Amino acid sequence: QAPIKATCEDMSCKTGFPEDVHSAVVSRSVHGGQPLLNVKFRSCDGNKKIHFGSSEPEDFRVGEDGVVYAERSFQLSAEPTEFVVSAQDKETQEEWQMRVKLTPEPAFTGASEKDQKKIEDIIFPWQQYKYSSPLKRQKRDWVIPPINLPENSRGPFPQELVRIRSDRDKSLSLRYSVTGPGADQPPTGIFIINPISGQLSVTKPLDREQIASFHLRAHAVDVNGNQVENPIDIVINVIDMNDNRPEFLHQVWNGTVPEGSKPGTYVMTVTAIDADDPNAQNGMLRYRILSQAPSSPSPNMFTINNETGDIITVAAGLDREKVQQYTLIIQATDMEGNPTYGLSNTATAVITVTDVNDNPPEFTAMTFYGEVPENRVDVIVANLTVTDKDQPHTPAWNAMYRMTGGDPTGRFTILTDPNSNDGLVTVVKPIDFETNRMFVLTVAAENQVPLAKGIQHPPQSTATVSITVIDVNESPYFVPNPKLVRQEEGLLAGSMLTTFTAQDPDRYMQQTSLRYSKLSDPANWLKIDPVNGQITTTAVLDRESIYVQNNMYNATFLASDNGIPPMSGTGTLQIYLLDINDNAPQVNPKEATTCETLQPNAINITAVDPDIDPNAGPFAFELPDTPASIKRNWTIVRISGDHAQLSLRIRFLEAGIYDVPIVITDSGNPHASSTSVLKVKVCQCDINGDCTDVDRIVGTGLGTGAIIAILLCIIILLILVLMFVVWMKRRDKERQAKQLLIDPEDDVRDNILKYDEEGGGEEDQDYDLSQLQQPDTVEPDAIKPVGIRRLDERPIHAEPQYPVRSAAPHPGDIGDFINEGLKAADNDPTAPPYDSLLVFDYEGSGSTAGSLSSLNSSSSGGEQDYDYLNDWGPRFKKLADMYGGGDD
Repeated sequence: QAPIKATCEDMSCKTGFPEDVHSAVVSRSVHGGQPLLNVKFRSCDGNKKIHFGSSEPEDFRVGEDGVVYAERSFQLSAEPTEFVVSAQDKETQEEWQMRVKLTPEPAFTGASEKDQKKIEDIIFPWQQYKYSSPLKRQKRDWVIPPINLPENSRGPFPQELVRIRSDRDKSLSLRYSVTGPGADQPPTGIFIINPISGQLSVTKPLDREQIASFHLRAHAVDVNGNQVENPIDIVINVIDMNDNRPEFLHQVWNGTVPEGSKPGTYVMTVTAIDADDPNAQNGMLRYRILSQAPSSPSPNMFTINNETGDIITVAAGLDREKVQQYTLIIQATDMEGNPTYGLSNTATAVITVTDVNDNPPEFTAMTFYGEVPENRVDVIVANLTVTDKDQPHTPAWNAMYRMTGGDPTGRFTILTDPNSNDGLVTVVKPIDFETNRMFVLTVAAENQVPLAKGIQHPPQSTATVSITVIDVNESPYFVPNPKLVRQEEGLLAGSMLTTFTAQDPDRYMQQTSLRYSKLSDPANWLKIDPVNGQITTTAVLDRESIYVQNNMYNATFLASDNGIPPMSGTGTLQIYLLDINDNAPQVNPKEATTCETLQPNAINITAVDPDIDPNAGPFAFELPDTPASIKRNWTIVRISGDHAQLSLRIRFLEAGIYDVPIVITDSGNPHASSTSVLKVKVCQCDINGDCTDVDRIVGTGLGTGAIIAILLCIIILLILVLMFVVWMKRRDKERQAKQLLIDPEDDVRDNILKYDEEGGGEEDQDYDLSQLQQPDTVEPDAIKPVGIRRLDERPIHAEPQYPVRSAAPHPGDIGDFINEGLKAADNDPTAPPYDSLLVFDYEGSGSTAGSLSSLNSSSSGGEQDYDYLNDWGPRFKKLADMYGGGDD
């Protein structure tokens, strides 16, 4: 390419864009994040903080360095794309604008540079201020066409591209430089310029698939770094080469087509992409089918649209029952499918033939057989099997069964087994062998969905089911059940009540007669004859019994046969008992209280009769003639059919308890009457009618129930006291037993080594124990070292001389020895205040033995009687055995 010469004019510095309209040529295919061009903003003072913006922010973004990036990937139309780039001073809010026009580059045809289209002249920017005059235009600087450079060039590198010169290089020594992505911005170092000659070169092969175009800016300065020309934009377009194969989005494509589809039915679409320019032949793809497997019923069952990749059917005969899946090898070739120059790639298309209902279910047999015992329900009596060539477990395969004849009463139903698709003939109503011994059913089977159109098969299949009923031993049944009998109460024991029999439904079985038994008879009033079912009474029937509810008495009986297995049935006999006048009325309440005087002294009473109408009320009340004092002191008046009022006839009746007999007669036929005694308590009353005679009330107000309750309380209290006394005595015995637990033979508590007496420390361990066992060998007190003593003693005075026991003790010496030791202890000022020689521990209170200080021996010698030691308690039992045993 020949060097390009640029001219420029001097102009004064003016802040803003160097042009009003900036034109740039870019590739038709724009990728997101791709740098498109670099806009130049001139700041005369160099201190302004400029923020760039775009009028189309969704498509273009302007960086802080003035580089315009594509925000998304899109294709440029044939017409130029225009948008406005704005610059705003962050401090003064002053704003400048420049219009940018993007023109898509023409397809590269290898023509010479002179045939290439020139870009528009670079026009100086215009600036706009708030409240300013109309826009001003400036003169243009350099004009340079875009440079087209093929990708993947083999060099040699660096490869010269263009020469940049200025008219001022004749009079000035200039230095040239380029800026922008690919030069001093990432990716850096791709383009370099000779600073002296202005020769622009590329240093390595370019890849259009990474960056489709570069937008550089050339600068010319003098040796002092002063700008002598306005920067110019250089656009370098990377020309696409066919260096990328088509790539399918998926290596395996899956599609479906219904069986029986007509030619031209759409199946699926496969898609491949090519990283090369899609607007050039390098990126234009064509599709074709290389192979089909299997090749039946035709090797060309499918075709593909070579441009869109749509796969459609071209032949009839798709049958899932024969071929369930087809595998196609699809090839995509660029260069518009040119097999010589284009690059190719393949993928697999798997087409599954989906099922349609083109096969109805067919029974495997014309007649099915089954049997069922009578009176059984929810029993499967026959399995109906069908075959269906459609895909299992789909609506086109699932069978539905229905009965078309032979079951007018609806005793059978047919369910479908979801796993095997069999029809399960099931009994839903009991069948009686004596009524129906066999059923012949007509059934039909069809799919859940109707057959597809054009299928030459009947939509359903039919078959016959023959079902035999098996006779079994059935339970007898009472007729009627329950049986109601009306009978007057009072029927005597042994009377024949009724006959309650059952029937056996098994007419075709050889069985003996039925046997009867009683199952439930709450009052035990009845018995049944086991052969003929005759029921007789065993007690008097009483309507007022607690077992009779609403005049009805229920008894249950059992009838059993001798079949195999034996069966039985129950029946209920209901006896409606008619009332008779067998109960006399009674007075209620049994006790009442009234005052001594006439006013107020009325007592309301009620007549109670267990019988019912007409053997109950209204009742007649009267007082008996004897004793005569009853009618003399009392009077009774009926106030209603069931109630009467008893009151004093005399003015005053002494306080006390009176038994007033009352004769009550009911309305039965014949009448029933009784004399009831009303216990009336007469007391002194105040003006309000309340009793004031407390003593008399207390004396007479205790009924039988209250007295029994008081007696029970007293008995319970006595039992508690007795239990407490027994417990106290037992505790005392246990306490005494604990004191005697140690065998006197093993009682060694007189040994000082057995006590946990810690004394005064380690010095307290230096006891001369020999004086307890051999007192005659003990050294005199004067020889004993002074320091050998208990620390809790206070040796203020000289230690007393205690008596020494002889080596061979004699019973007569014990009293003298103890008395001498007692005197020495009493005269010992260092001894504790209690009478102890610190030999024994304090055992506590409660000992039966007295204090040793109270002992007094009246004599000594071999004639001493030591039997009194037995009275001193268990502690001296050892001594009593040694000295009180007589000659022994």
